[in-house]
Amino acid sequence: MGQLDGKVAFITGAARGQGRSHALRLAREGADIIGVDLCEQVGTVQYAMSTPEDLAQTAKEVEDLDRRIVTRQADVRDKRGLQEAFDAGVAELGRVDIILANAGIANQVGGEPEDEERGWQDVIDINLTGVYNTVRVAAPRMIEQGDGGAIVLTSSTQGLSGRGGDGGGAMSGYAAAKHGVVGLMRTFAHWLAPHSIRVNTVHPTGVNTPMVVNPQLEKWMAENPEKGDALANLLPVEMVEAVDISNAILYLVGDAGRYVSGVTLPVDAGFSVK
Repeated sequence: MGQLDGKVAFITGAARGQGRSHALRLAREGADIIGVDLCEQVGTVQYAMSTPEDLAQTAKEVEDLDRRIVTRQADVRDKRGLQEAFDAGVAELGRVDIILANAGIANQVGGEPEDEERGWQDVIDINLTGVYNTVRVAAPRMIEQGDGGAIVLTSSTQGLSGRGGDGGGAMSGYAAAKHGVVGLMRTFAHWLAPHSIRVNTVHPTGVNTPMVVNPQLEKWMAENPEKGDALANLLPVEMVEAVDISNAILYLVGDAGRYVSGVTLPVDAGFSVK
């Protein structure tokens, strides 16, 4: 018996990194998965983004755990397309009990000045509006079912702190979007509480995924060591692992967290109190 037997989780950004980790962690506890990802490159993102092959690998690994999964390529900026992907998953799996709005980007570090405005808009559209769209397409089904549910929105330590900011489009847009996710969480928590649906945010520090571990960011950090100092953790660990975030999410969506709603949960090696 798993903690999530009979549950279905809708996860955005499921092709790799934290999204894949969340899918596998919840599947190990008995959940079936509706997994979506863009699987295309965004122009203002310098690191290589996920591919259809990555999403297929997530599906394989979930199926290897003897759980069901429905995957679709979908852009969280496109509400209609996201709705179609979600509806396809529910048509096959029957319901939704958990929503993980995980999809996000970290764009342009050290880019050209003319890229700042475009970079700002891309990160707001994906990291903030995309979270809004994710909940808006899936929550009505959860309400209709009448069984309650749990929603976790992925924010960041940058959703609690402006440390390392320099006024540029990359860091400022990311921090603004991740702060905005907290506002969404709080309004959604009020909206959905009468339906016994809980809403929380999780706030990772740097996580060992391609968003953080890539040549472009490493080069920028080497050229700007003061930024690295500003973004360092309190505990003597450079990064956490994706499963550390997944474990926190399992608590928030499971029975152990059944009365936890409206909280901002850092998984940050002490970053927020440094």
